[in-house]
Amino acid sequence: MDKLAEIMAHKRREVAPLMRSVTEAELVRAAAARPKPPPFAVALRRADGRLAVIAEIKRRSPSAGEIKAGASAVGQARRFQAAGADALSVLTDFQYFGGTLDDLRGVTAGLRTASPFPGVGGTHPPPCLRKDFMVHPIQVLQACEAGASAILLIVRALADEEIKLLHAAAAAAGLDALFEIHDEPELARALRHGARLVGVNNRDLTSFTTDVAISERLIPLLPREVVAVSESGIFTGADAARVRSAGAHAVLVGEALMKAPDPAALIAEIRAAR
Repeated sequence: MDKLAEIMAHKRREVAPLMRSVTEAELVRAAAARPKPPPFAVALRRADGRLAVIAEIKRRSPSAGEIKAGASAVGQARRFQAAGADALSVLTDFQYFGGTLDDLRGVTAGLRTASPFPGVGGTHPPPCLRKDFMVHPIQVLQACEAGASAILLIVRALADEEIKLLHAAAAAAGLDALFEIHDEPELARALRHGARLVGVNNRDLTSFTTDVAISERLIPLLPREVVAVSESGIFTGADAARVRSAGAHAVLVGEALMKAPDPAALIAEIRAAR
């Protein structure tokens, strides 16, 4: 069994006790009942044309092991906000990444009460992605209620009917959907499902090997109207320059920023990439 299959099997068992019917009306009500979150996809198209940075809050991973054990999600979010991150990614999977849904709740609530952030289209805190292995609309409802602005859909891990159901649930809840791909067939599937925000994962989730050349190959194939994100393997300005040249609008950076003694300096280095 490859690593992604292992993770998805565990996630389906974990979510099974929570599964129930989630209606479109319930998702719409949940969206209306919460403070309107800042838009995720919009934040990734910077007016200055530089790379946007999605800073990821991640305590550990199957590939890197312990990254920053015991880190406060809220403290890390405020550190990344102060460093100028355009958006945040909050891991909510505990088994493999050490995150929880309470991390997301705490981050979104904490950022709403923190200092204003001069985001795209006005002043607001950086928007948050719920980074998890989505398998059922109940997780979309949770993301909405926890204050997320977007969810992740891993194309390789989901059947077409599951993608359709989860994408529709995200739309009803007012959330963006980041379609994660790793090869050409997955790219084609994402576009067939109407993806307007695509993340190219440079890490192969079956083996956890990483190669930034994946972004260089796939991002030029995306339509111009699609927001392109390069995920994983971005550690330096040189890495960022490679994916920016390929057409990326944003990069998702986890391990490097979690370990960085000065996140603002690393974000500035990435933004300066040419």
